[in-house]
Amino acid sequence: MEPTAARGSLAGLLGIWGVTRAALLLCVLKVIVFPGPDVTSDVSVIYRGWYDVLVTGTFPQDDVTWQYPPAAALAILSPAVLPFLEYATAFFVLALVADAAALALLLRGARGTGRSGRGAWLWVAGVPLLGPTVYARYDVMVTAVAVAALLAAGRHPRTAGALMAFGALLKVWPALLLLAVRRRAAWVSAAMTGVAVAGLFAVLMPGAFAFLGFQRDRGTEVESLGSLVFHVARHHGWDGEVLLNYGSVEFLGPYVSWVSTGALFLTGAALAWLVLWRLLATRFAPHTAADAAFTAVLLFTVTSRVISPQYMVWLVGTAAVCLCFRESRMGRPAALVLVACPVTMLEFPVWFGHVVASDALGVTLLAVRNGLLVAASLLAAGALWRATVPGRREVPSTPGPSWAERTRVPS
Repeated sequence: MEPTAARGSLAGLLGIWGVTRAALLLCVLKVIVFPGPDVTSDVSVIYRGWYDVLVTGTFPQDDVTWQYPPAAALAILSPAVLPFLEYATAFFVLALVADAAALALLLRGARGTGRSGRGAWLWVAGVPLLGPTVYARYDVMVTAVAVAALLAAGRHPRTAGALMAFGALLKVWPALLLLAVRRRAAWVSAAMTGVAVAGLFAVLMPGAFAFLGFQRDRGTEVESLGSLVFHVARHHGWDGEVLLNYGSVEFLGPYVSWVSTGALFLTGAALAWLVLWRLLATRFAPHTAADAAFTAVLLFTVTSRVISPQYMVWLVGTAAVCLCFRESRMGRPAALVLVACPVTMLEFPVWFGHVVASDALGVTLLAVRNGLLVAASLLAAGALWRATVPGRREVPSTPGPSWAERTRVPS
């Protein structure tokens, strides 16, 4: 009966994936009109504009909205592999392919002793709960690379290191996955891959690293944790404004730089904690790399000046890898991330106007979503520390010699 039940469960999983992904595809193709602002304009307007520049052999180095490392060009140029489709349609199809690839990897990762299919189920459930934004950004492609890297970390460290470096050159955050890797082969492979790919772009395409200067003058994005300060302050006389700035809707005005600096400080503190954990951790299990990677991505997402909706795809993907391991300690944080997904969809795109207006509904949605992520971060960090860092050595129960015995002079 067990093989039959397993086949039935797999059929149900694939059936749900097919129905939900068809719905997402119909939304981005505008067959189904999804409420809120049009999330596909990033692809049809911004990505397409970058595509027209990239095909000339240079990066859009005069466009401050280009804030991505050089390998991101491959994602933007990827619709060229489907020349028979219009650019946006081809991009959406490739996002679907990346989604399917991540599911296939998670199903493969569920095989074997000590493994579980919970990760695949989390991916199938979490992605559609974020709405059509998932297919209208290239983050699902990056997440598929990160999933592959984490699942390869145990048995194929060189492959894992190369994938982590390539992922970092797609969108920086997969570099965090290296913090959890112990084997030197992965670090050497990552360094070699990073230098080779980055060097190739630097030589072949001008402006490969222009993006580094475009982050400096950013404000605080309206969906970030720090933005809650200004959402409330607007009701108490704060005279700043909300503007489209550097490609996102941000708060600009008095004290914004203070909050942005505070966010950077928190990010630095998160990095310091992760380094301390890495130095003190001694108990490593097969699931530890995935647990640590998920924790790291959570901490950096929560402390960022920007929490765009597509960032949630990173969390769903890394959490799904954790749940491929039965002994993972990340069950509760993963559940909180899953609950945060539909709240994220409600705050963007469904009721994004309320968020921008800082009204009661918008502030409540942000407080709930960001509160869930903060709680998930703290739970994940605590679970990771307890599982891997040894406690203080216990005091022996048998008393030692008395003072008189220790100081007695031999006869």
